[in-house]
Amino acid sequence: MDDAPVIYGLEFPARSLAAQCAETEVTRFLVGTQALRAENQIHLVDFDEDNNLVNKTVYAHRLGEIWNIAASRGNKHLLSTCYNHIELNKSIQRAAVWRMPDSHEDDMDSVRMSSDSETLHKLTDLDDVDHVNTVAVIWHPSGIDDKIASITDSALLIWDLNAECQSTVADVKESGMKSKLLAAAWNPHHNSQQIAASCGSTVKAWDIRQSGVRQGSAVWSLESINDETVRCIDFNPNRPYIVASCGDDCRLNIWDTRNSKQCLMSILEHSHWIWSVSYNQYHDELILTSSSDSRVILHKLCSVSSEPHIESADDVSDDKQPREDKLVNVYEDHEDSVYAAVWSSVDPWLFATLSYDGRLVINRVPRAEKYNILL
Repeated sequence: MDDAPVIYGLEFPARSLAAQCAETEVTRFLVGTQALRAENQIHLVDFDEDNNLVNKTVYAHRLGEIWNIAASRGNKHLLSTCYNHIELNKSIQRAAVWRMPDSHEDDMDSVRMSSDSETLHKLTDLDDVDHVNTVAVIWHPSGIDDKIASITDSALLIWDLNAECQSTVADVKESGMKSKLLAAAWNPHHNSQQIAASCGSTVKAWDIRQSGVRQGSAVWSLESINDETVRCIDFNPNRPYIVASCGDDCRLNIWDTRNSKQCLMSILEHSHWIWSVSYNQYHDELILTSSSDSRVILHKLCSVSSEPHIESADDVSDDKQPREDKLVNVYEDHEDSVYAAVWSSVDPWLFATLSYDGRLVINRVPRAEKYNILL
């Protein structure tokens, strides 16, 4: 029998979730709240797998509602947030890089809401006077702490945190694109020199070595199947050129960037917008999607993964099932829109999902499927 899900409830609505990627020993997740009238918080959630228990540390985030949260891949104490900021009676989304104290491991299950600056220290703001409304921040996939990218609704910016400077890789207004940038992902292949971003129904990628508007033309482009907005993209971590996208068409689409005319696979299992798609970093045939239909779906897509795909039944032993594309499981632990689904950075069979009502659910890949992959 599979283990029951572990549910952690937040006091406020939330839509931002990230795994603490640089942590290699303990499964931890970062959750950012989205309260309108109360002081917002960042929850560092520690999952004890042996006892199936959740501990937490809560930090104050007084700058506003958190719309995006991301963790450094090289330093477990660094994170970034995108938040709402009221300026001249206008709501603007800004971004900042923060450092958590080194001592939080010693006193998990605590609540830190004091005004002490050591509680959560802001390292820098990611503000650009020419490009406002930052919608997302992504960290370098190789763990380089001084290089970070921010995506505004009109530009893709690369920041050097040591030099406290930034360069513009792509500018939506100058390039003639009509839609705003919504989501982005850093390509872990090809020396991590590409970043892809969704712009309306299109996904475009830019070479980050080409700074400046005129030099920053897209190196490849993908068009949505039916002109619906793309809300999330993710690169296959183990197979170059393969990208997953999802959005308002309710479909999980798999692409080969070398052939952008047609997607490799399009799967319709959700009944409303898909907000999140996430590859398993170790077993890339496993893909998570979460949707406004309150469901989380675990897909197994062997035919477009890095693992060999068995075509003939003669290649399958008597005690092992053939590797085939299938829907592994549908998780219905939420009652509201599920905005995020992320894999643990420690346990490849563990993942967390977050719905807008503040419900964080920690779940596992079904045991039968786990053994089918391993054995």
